[in-house]
Amino acid sequence: MRKDVHTDGTPRLCASCDARHKGICGALDQEQLIALAKTSHKQHAESGTELLGDAERIDTYAVVLSGVVKLAKTLSDGRQQIVSLQFAPDFLGRPFKSESELSAEAATDVSLCTFPKAALERLMQASPELERRLYRQALDELDQAREWIVTLGRKTAGEKIASFLLMIARNIDPSADPDRDSANFELPLTRADIADFLGLTIETVSRQLTRLRADKVISIENNRNVVVPSLARLEARAGN
Repeated sequence: MRKDVHTDGTPRLCASCDARHKGICGALDQEQLIALAKTSHKQHAESGTELLGDAERIDTYAVVLSGVVKLAKTLSDGRQQIVSLQFAPDFLGRPFKSESELSAEAATDVSLCTFPKAALERLMQASPELERRLYRQALDELDQAREWIVTLGRKTAGEKIASFLLMIARNIDPSADPDRDSANFELPLTRADIADFLGLTIETVSRQLTRLRADKVISIENNRNVVVPSLARLEARAGN
């Protein structure tokens, strides 16, 4: 794997990386960034690849550079529940845990920047700003989890599907203009996975997608490409 570093101090690995400023690396000074880059490498994984198993020893962390990662909890009888989706430039890992409590799988083709657990935890001791950034991300994820509890517990099937599509539209392209009112994206989950994630049946998912198409809130091309002409209309259908 390539780990070369420019002599001017900017790691080549980081030069064109969005996560350099938007993710956890934005909390590092130049010297710290170089130290982390020397131990890091880019990893590409195809859709369906297991990135981390449930109850697996944690030796590395990663930042999502592109694509979508799904996190799932496995029950003792083998059943799984998708509990979260992660997008660029989310941090993938759980500091100060020796074993994972969730499995991580590439929902789409993904690109990751991977680094040793020990290297990041050394930097956390030396960088209060890095600790604060990880703390803020943990709080953001807690807020999102609470919001998702409302979605699952109180929203109708149609509102759940609209909420799911709105989440994808807002997160799947980190370089997109945050003030835009339209979106175009590939569904990162199958209809079976969407049903699992939302606590619905596959038939209900298909029926609600058809209803959104009929009302021209969305259009779907080639069964996976979703076009949202107005995010405001989609948000209204999500019950927000």
